[in-house]
This record gives sequence, C-alpha cells and structure tokens, in this order.
Amino acid sequence: MVVLSSGLEYRCSQPLNLYKTAALEGLVTQAAVGRQLRLAPAQPTATAWAVALCEDDYPGWISAADGVTLTPAKHAYQPICLDRQALAPRLPAVIAFTQRAMATPNTYLWGGTVGPNFDCSGLMQAAFASVGIRLPRDSYQQEAFTQPIGWDELIPGDLVFFGSPERTQHVALYLGEGRYIHSSGKDQGRNGIGIDSLEDLSHPVSAAYHRQLRRPGRIVASYCPRPVDQG
Repeated sequence: MVVLSSGLEYRCSQPLNLYKTAALEGLVTQAAVGRQLRLAPAQPTATAWAVALCEDDYPGWISAADGVTLTPAKHAYQPICLDRQALAPRLPAVIAFTQRAMATPNTYLWGGTVGPNFDCSGLMQAAFASVGIRLPRDSYQQEAFTQPIGWDELIPGDLVFFGSPERTQHVALYLGEGRYIHSSGKDQGRNGIGIDSLEDLSHPVSAAYHRQLRRPGRIVASYCPRPVDQG
C-alpha cells in the first residue's frame, strides 16, 4: 500500500472517487485526471485516507488502494483567479460543454463531477472548469459564491438555484429565452441532463422545479481556495 505524506500535494493520474466516510460510503465528489489533492489532518485507516481537493477545498476519503494512482505534484496548486471581464468570453464554451454532456448517454449520479454521469452542481463545476473557471463544489456553496441578480437580469451563463426557503438543493445553467440546462434526479421526473423552462411549465419537470425556485446568480470571479496553513 502506498502511504501519502502529510503536507504534500499529489496529482491524480486516474479519476478518483471521494467518499463521505472512512468506510468509503456515500460518494461526495470525484477528482478528474490532473486535479491535485493534499492529505487532510484526519487520521488515516488501513483502507482509506482523508484528503482535500486543492482547487475547491473539498474534503473526502479515498481508498488507500487508489494511492498507486497518485504522483507527487511538481508544484503546489496555483489558482488562476479570473474576474468577470476575463471569464465572460468563456461562457459560450461552458454552455457548449453542458450540451455535449447532455448528448452523451448519462444518468444522474449523486457526487458525480467527472462524467458521463453528473449531479447538478457537479455538472456546473465540470462545465466551468473545462474553460479554466473554478467553482465551489456544492449547490449551496455555488449560490453563496455568486452575485445575486434579478430575474429580469438573467443572461446565458448565469446560474439558477432551487430548493427550500432554508437551503439551496439544486442548480442549473441559464441558456436564454427562459430555458436552463441541468442534471436532474429521477425523483423530479428525469434521470439525467435535460433542458427545462422558467416560463413554459407544461412539462412536469419544469413545473416541479418552478415550485422550488430560489434565485438566480452570476459568476463574477473564479474560485480561489483559502491559503493552506502550513503551521
């Protein structure tokens, strides 16, 4: 078994699953090839290691057996902190990514960020990352990261958030003309990526999500993780 060293960063040579617990239960996110991670303070077990992904600070447990797929990173992760002016021209490519993902056979996967199977925020994170724009991992984190805007201000590339009054539970990418694309679970009437409407509620999935609307938001910067305490 490969043993990771505390304080070092590692690069993924294969996609990795990150789980909620040391028992490797509950997929919470995935790491694409090329992503970097670091060992977390939690005590490792014989079968699992606690890690955090460098690009979004997201914690989880990986199988110790996956250690053989990790290589020491040549350099510490250096975020590219884009502002709105720099990222806006990349939004058409973000939309194109989601449309290609929709055209590929897929199903909704809780924790999915690599594809072809995504969860809602995983699809958003992967789509923006494909053009060098980093987002936080979960929908409620993405909502907090965005600039609140009015419904009449929506433009293609903005995000739309859904859930309860207390908490965001779902996110979609606005396409224009009242339409949005998202990865939806079968409990809402679809199992995978599809396009729905904020205005035409004749489709049951559009109607179901309309009842859960929270607010739209605009990405005005690329996410930059907090500095790691080396002390």
